[in-house]
Amino acid sequence: MNEEIKKQAGSPEGDAVLVRAIQAGDIAAFDKLVLKHKDKLFNLIYWFLGDYQEANDCAQETFIKVFKSLKKFRFESAFSTWLYRIAINTCKNRLKSSVYRWKKKTVPLENPKGSNGDNFSLEIQNGSTSPAIELEKKERFMLIQKAINSLPEEQKRVVVMRDIQGQSYDEIADIAGLNRGTVKSRLARGRLELRNKLKGKI
Repeated sequence: MNEEIKKQAGSPEGDAVLVRAIQAGDIAAFDKLVLKHKDKLFNLIYWFLGDYQEANDCAQETFIKVFKSLKKFRFESAFSTWLYRIAINTCKNRLKSSVYRWKKKTVPLENPKGSNGDNFSLEIQNGSTSPAIELEKKERFMLIQKAINSLPEEQKRVVVMRDIQGQSYDEIADIAGLNRGTVKSRLARGRLELRNKLKGKI
């Protein structure tokens, strides 16, 4: 990738610069695009699927779909909006598959880490290595994750995107194909449901 593209890639319009470079035949630009979005995308997918390996597979599948479709991208929405739409649809398909439903009957024995080995955002960060504190953190994380996973899909989607990913109401509306008011009402219902589920537990 030339220096001008590298410079522009870090700007707010960086995604569009990289996509245009890819469409012009610069395959290295796709690596930059993946590196830029992979952690946030993985986190989003993980919170939908609740399984590290499934989330990893789903993230890879999403990027494969993106790579195959990039030539057709017309910049009618932000690249990230388009990316997250593909990711959410890929998650939905995976959740419907009989293999995934069977795997979800098993109980994980340890708390998975993110794609770069870091703890997920809802874990309490501190410098302690006390086994008791680590266990408490894992139990708390699993309680929150279980509560989020038990929400109706339409509520879960907006809660994850807003409260886990930190996306704006407008971004969520674009990604999910909803109006802003629907996003807000689903988020309010989802948060209320979560409070009720977690009351007295954390």
